[in-house]
Amino acid sequence: MSDHSRTQERTRPTDNDVVPLRHPGRIVASAILLVLLALFLWNAAHNDAYGWDIYASYLFDSRIAEAALNTLALTVLAMIVGVVLGAVLAVLRMSPNPVTSGIAWLYLWIFRGTPVYVQLVFWGLLSAVYQSVNVGFAEIDLESLLTNMFWLAVIGLGLNESAYMAEIVRAGIQAVPEGQSEASKALGMTWWQNMRRTVLPQAMRIIIPPTGNELISLLKTTSLVIALPYAGELYGRSMDIAYAMFEPVPMLLVAATWYLVITSILMVGQHYLERYYSRGSSRALTSRQLAALTDAEGLPPSNITVEDPGNPRTGNDKENGR
Repeated sequence: MSDHSRTQERTRPTDNDVVPLRHPGRIVASAILLVLLALFLWNAAHNDAYGWDIYASYLFDSRIAEAALNTLALTVLAMIVGVVLGAVLAVLRMSPNPVTSGIAWLYLWIFRGTPVYVQLVFWGLLSAVYQSVNVGFAEIDLESLLTNMFWLAVIGLGLNESAYMAEIVRAGIQAVPEGQSEASKALGMTWWQNMRRTVLPQAMRIIIPPTGNELISLLKTTSLVIALPYAGELYGRSMDIAYAMFEPVPMLLVAATWYLVITSILMVGQHYLERYYSRGSSRALTSRQLAALTDAEGLPPSNITVEDPGNPRTGNDKENGR
């Protein structure tokens, strides 16, 4: 090595220390928000209008717990109706037959274009429109069905939800490249085998997140079934107790607490479902592979995770110059 190269090596500057940029505005804004939050909590804790004693006494009341179970039952049953019927509507919507596609489009247009509250009111008044149905050889009495407000609520919520689930399922299926289905057909798979083994596993990664959001939204929409009227769910039962005591605020807090708890549980389940169906959407590379990929693409990909740089195999490859 020449003397000039040795001089350059000795005078090579050291790496600069990176100093994080300070943001005093963020600190001030955060402090103001924390102070406002503390003032609100202090005021709410000492405000008699909230009725914290009533809130504590009715939070675990058996009537409220039973209403919460009814709310869950409404949500699950209506979601089952929505998912099953929505999947059927999605297939009909993508059908090349203009009649079936047009009927599916008309269904989506009606149920997505009218408020769910209006639909529930209509279902509640259906007993005044139809008392029985004549099918030619027999007459079916509908009184027992149309006076059961619980099942009318399930049907009303489920039919409305199916219109939204149809679009979610259709978007998920159409997001799978057509080449996947063509490859499955080339392997001799039937249409159902192609959907079950190829299309749906890939589409579920797109379908699951909005479906979880729809489930959580449907849980809160159950508060509208009082329009039928059905008052056995959480909001209706809480308001019945509140009107009897002339204390609506603490009972609203009770209902809100239960909704928050149930929603939080559903969000946890949604998180694990999303993680399960997102398997294979990310890759694990060594730091050397990531550097090569970054040089080729110009920026590091967002779906890449780096393996432990202390991996013995990575170290041996480095030593061997591979």
